[in-house]
Amino acid sequence: MDATICPSIIDRTASVVVGQRPAIRKALTCILAGGHLLIEDLPGLGKTTLAHTLAQVLGLSFKRVQFTADMLPADVVGSSIFQPGGAGAPSGFRFVPGPVFTQMLLADEINRAPPKVQSALLEAMEERQVTVDGKRYPLPAVFFVIATQNPLDQAGTYPLPESQLDRFAMVIRLGYPDAQTEREMLLSGGGRAHLNEVEPVVDVEGLQHLRAQAARVHVADRIAGYVQSLLAASRQAPEFRVGLSPRAGLTLLNLSRAWALIDQRDHVLPDDVQAVLPDLVNHRVGLDGHDGRDAADLLLERVPTP
Repeated sequence: MDATICPSIIDRTASVVVGQRPAIRKALTCILAGGHLLIEDLPGLGKTTLAHTLAQVLGLSFKRVQFTADMLPADVVGSSIFQPGGAGAPSGFRFVPGPVFTQMLLADEINRAPPKVQSALLEAMEERQVTVDGKRYPLPAVFFVIATQNPLDQAGTYPLPESQLDRFAMVIRLGYPDAQTEREMLLSGGGRAHLNEVEPVVDVEGLQHLRAQAARVHVADRIAGYVQSLLAASRQAPEFRVGLSPRAGLTLLNLSRAWALIDQRDHVLPDDVQAVLPDLVNHRVGLDGHDGRDAADLLLERVPTP
């Protein structure tokens, strides 16, 4: 399995999720980099279809959790239940895994759940495990979260804390389809009607091999210096509420490696860093309004390209 399969993954997904090739590539970049993806957009724009289609194309198990205001953490990670003894078996507590025990989890409308439930995902996303009643339970080797959130001006939403936002490698928007794409969707019944027709392009073993390849993509000293300069500039920018953390820098490099791999290159270029920077930086630094530009624009203006 080599990187030449990546265009096929994107093509197969785009055959269902029409008009969203840039978003599909970003999602694949997150998966290859070992990160997680947050999609912020209005209901009905294809967020669930994108996640489900990617899971099928990549041969991954898939579960969806609808986050609501009355959820409990146990509804996500699982809980211990008492099992009476009988027929010689001792009684005791038995752990019942929650939906987080899957390879791709769709956390739908994550910001409709209270912060206590949102935080239940923190350990899973960072350490690929959950802890219940003091006992640790590992998640699958391939574990990826696609979360969706509604705009914060909608009723019944809770803002994600900074610690939760930092767990997402990228935050993207899908947006409305163009006129031609929307016409195709109307005539075909929408992408979800064709989900059962999707065949996998790779399996879990193949995906793990692609991830290992992405991790080996070469980063030259000047590229590492470029990333470090971007981190430093974010911490000095008066328009930002906070600067980028070292973890954000590592994520930026991993995403750049994955972006380069999709282009079938074995080394990172400045263009790769610049391609993934906007969706990594904007949700992390908390840009206060600044003449319509985003945080990435400001950083790229202030840090010379090597």
